[in-house]
Amino acid sequence: MTEMKQRPLCEGAQFRSIRDGRFKTVLMSVHFLLPLRRETVAENAILPFLLTRATQQYPDFTKLNEHLAELYGASLDADTERIGDAQALTVSASAIADRYALNGERLSDELSELLCGVCFDPLLEDGLFPEDGFEQERRQLAETIDAEFNDKRVYALRRCEEVMCADEPFGVGRCGTKEGVRRLRRESLTPAWDFMIHHARTEVMVLGNCDPEPVYRRFAAAFRKLGRAAAEPCPMKVVRKAGEPKSVTERMDVAQSKLVMGFRTGAAGTDEAVPAFHVMSALFGATPTSKLFLNVREKMSLCYYCSSSYNSNKGILEVQSGVERKNAARAKEEILAQLEAIRGGAFTDAEVDDTKRYLNNLLHSCSDSLGAMEYWYLMRTFSDPDRTPERQAELISAVTRDDIIRAAENTTLDTVYLLTGNGGEA
Repeated sequence: MTEMKQRPLCEGAQFRSIRDGRFKTVLMSVHFLLPLRRETVAENAILPFLLTRATQQYPDFTKLNEHLAELYGASLDADTERIGDAQALTVSASAIADRYALNGERLSDELSELLCGVCFDPLLEDGLFPEDGFEQERRQLAETIDAEFNDKRVYALRRCEEVMCADEPFGVGRCGTKEGVRRLRRESLTPAWDFMIHHARTEVMVLGNCDPEPVYRRFAAAFRKLGRAAAEPCPMKVVRKAGEPKSVTERMDVAQSKLVMGFRTGAAGTDEAVPAFHVMSALFGATPTSKLFLNVREKMSLCYYCSSSYNSNKGILEVQSGVERKNAARAKEEILAQLEAIRGGAFTDAEVDDTKRYLNNLLHSCSDSLGAMEYWYLMRTFSDPDRTPERQAELISAVTRDDIIRAAENTTLDTVYLLTGNGGEA
């Protein structure tokens, strides 16, 4: 039986527990949410990785890892991600459930103590993060940006978003730019950390097989000690309709061209039409029976892959495809033609049923993984944080044929981005 609770820790900080005896592990995570800003994105992005290197109690990487080993091989992780126009800075830890400890140790209590130390009592030398850790994490952050650049599918998607959302925070990458990382200074990071723990909207999650009450009390005490002020707001800018479509072609030494098309849908967050856009997007290009897969890829052989995805936080639908340079223009035309076909109702009830079944299977499988459940609720922080995957499945099932057609009619092309090879005509 799954027991879920949500309650405040303090001003701007929420605690969510999902207790489920099916699992043999526990996952705890602290998510600090701040507005995405070009001037602060890099220094924010490095913070979770600096924090998970050492604490005052475990003042070097070796001692910290020895403690994790004592907790039956517990893990400690850091991440930075975008949720719409917000930057999510995450530290998380996982371990086996208390009942599997050989000597009756309260592993969940020790794990929460460790996380509080990581977040609120990091190792500082003369008020600064240690220089060797700073240099290493700065280098690794730059390597992360390089890896995204070298994966041209990821790079093309990011470039389309940069062009499409040039006047929105969503146009900023989750780690910033290499130039921004190079400009980082140790002296700026302690104030950034202090601002984060005092002002970031914070979501603390505890999932799995453990009693959440001691964990809640520990985090509540830690936040009380901070004396937090009001949380920094994270407004979500939603552009309801595209203007004149933008078109950008970029040339690099690539064998396979990447075509990315960004659309505005006009529905985001808690809008009633959002479930219909999930169904329409999946019917359009998210399943093996979708319009883009069956027609643009299989029947017309215009691309190596072609798929669509819908970001409900921003109300943006994106189509990604890998194409031969000579086929790029025709692939674009056919992608738009398939969207027009949905607007005209050229799909069967069986296709709709298959699409809903696909989406609902994904939703129902969320409860099989602690990480999937954590991700579900984190991504809903700014829309409907109490909506369960099961409730979302009900809304998906209720979407009608007319709802799908209206969703397609309201989807307008905003940006076309093409990454293609050097030489020749695109």
